[in-house]
Amino acid sequence: MNKCMLCPRKCGTDRNVTKGLCGAGNNAIVARASLHNWEEPCISYKNGAGTVFFSGCNLHCCFCQNNKISNELFGKEITDRQLADIFLRLQEIGADNIDLVTPTHFVQNIIKALDMIKHRLVVPVVYNCGGYELNETIAILDGYIDIYLPDLKYYSSEISAKYSKAPNYFDVASEAVLAMKKQVGKLRYNDEGGLIKGTIIRHMVLPSHRHDSIRIIEWISENTSPDEVLVSIMNQYTPFDFIPDEFKELKRRVTKMEYHSVTDRAAELGIKGFTQEKSSASEEYVPDFDLSGI
Repeated sequence: MNKCMLCPRKCGTDRNVTKGLCGAGNNAIVARASLHNWEEPCISYKNGAGTVFFSGCNLHCCFCQNNKISNELFGKEITDRQLADIFLRLQEIGADNIDLVTPTHFVQNIIKALDMIKHRLVVPVVYNCGGYELNETIAILDGYIDIYLPDLKYYSSEISAKYSKAPNYFDVASEAVLAMKKQVGKLRYNDEGGLIKGTIIRHMVLPSHRHDSIRIIEWISENTSPDEVLVSIMNQYTPFDFIPDEFKELKRRVTKMEYHSVTDRAAELGIKGFTQEKSSASEEYVPDFDLSGI
């Protein structure tokens, strides 16, 4: 942690002394740990995913639906032992999996926590991230992660620079997705239809950017197969008040035409996965970050 290079920002921060660009210091910061029934059906198929929401982020997207924890850094600092105990407690209350939400900047803490209790875990571990990952970091997670759940947010470097200050987003994220897919292999399910191994790629359609979304869908079609990945095309973009006024195009919801143009293209290409109802674009689907389960 004395020269952090965990993510593509490679800020080199000494996290023993100060915080990196992600907002993280030496210990994990968690805002909520609870059962969550609104993940994709195959990972919240019974009692719900055992979500652990980490605070901070290496992207800081201007429209982040979890702004309170990603950008405002709300949460509680915990030890690696406490994190391990949270994983076990989620399993005890029936979680379908351990769902690590925005975990990148706490990979080392997560590995230490899993090392303490991995022999007692019988549910899959899900790495639920923004896609902005280094292949080197994915490599050290080999053997710890069963299901990768990355976003693939942007194709255009201009758009990713504008909204996340990450002009190299697609180059980095596309390589990371392929590394994830290769590491965990083809999709595998249990007898109840729950995913136990594999990759789900998420993409949230943004207002005014359906053509960028379609390019992402086409890239997925060209570089993966339906037995390797599922694709979750999200319709939950919500124009929160905190979005800067300079991004006027983000101050509205996605139209039916915009969303369907993306899902129709996915269907044409034979992509398998999930879509969302328009009603998912609501503040009520944002978790209540109240330190529950911490």
